[in-house]
Amino acid sequence: MNSPSSYSREGYLTEDYHFFHLRDTAGQERDFHFHEFDKIVILLAGRVDYMVERMTYALRPWDVLLIGHHVIHKALIDQSRPYERVILYLDRKYIDRAMPGAGLMECFDRADKLGRYLLTPPPEEQKMLAGLIESLDRSHADSAFGAQALRSTFLVQLLILVNRLSLADAPPTEDAAPQYDPKIASTLSYINENLASPLTVEALAERVYLSKYHFMRLFKAQTGTTVHAYVRQRRLLYAAQRIRQGESVNKAAADSGFEEYSTFFRAFRESFGVSPGQLK
Repeated sequence: MNSPSSYSREGYLTEDYHFFHLRDTAGQERDFHFHEFDKIVILLAGRVDYMVERMTYALRPWDVLLIGHHVIHKALIDQSRPYERVILYLDRKYIDRAMPGAGLMECFDRADKLGRYLLTPPPEEQKMLAGLIESLDRSHADSAFGAQALRSTFLVQLLILVNRLSLADAPPTEDAAPQYDPKIASTLSYINENLASPLTVEALAERVYLSKYHFMRLFKAQTGTTVHAYVRQRRLLYAAQRIRQGESVNKAAADSGFEEYSTFFRAFRESFGVSPGQLK
């Protein structure tokens, strides 16, 4: 199997699909980004919080994330624990061409429409997932006649199972979200509801009756990022969402709290690898 780093930062897939089964103690953290292909993430072991669009999911073993093309996401990995996951990169055109009319990629459209990207399979489906992952693992070491066709049948079975899970999906439970300190939880809600307002560290700390430096340390310990970086990321995500919905780039930037367009433009390109106009 190839390493994920063999794919360009812009997120182009040069194959019909690619299957990764990765085990390590670090993982590969990146800033918010998106791909031109669709992606499935299945956590097998470890602790990782996935930020997808404006949602955050604390993944548990066998949770399945559906990350469609152009869906903005970021992984926050607890690097103190072994991290094992399965990742599938999928070329939508190939899947639709290989199985016309089967609707195997509709689970991604459904997730994007509902704004719910997490599936939590019940025990019986977890066993089925484990069996299919084991079959895909074995098939990649198989070079006998029909090996590629056999791999494709396992892939189709996996996509059928994921679509069935998607169709039977219930709204995520409260424990799907990370449990923050009440002061930090209050701060995160305030930030997300007031992105166009000035959001200084001093003002946010004052709201929850903490000293500036204690607040900064607590925020970093709870979220894995600084106050400034979190506010910047949330503003960029909101701006990207508005742009994709058809709003002008300038208005999206202003409504997201960026006072200067040049600052917004540089931050956007740095985070997403494309300009706001290219995303539009």
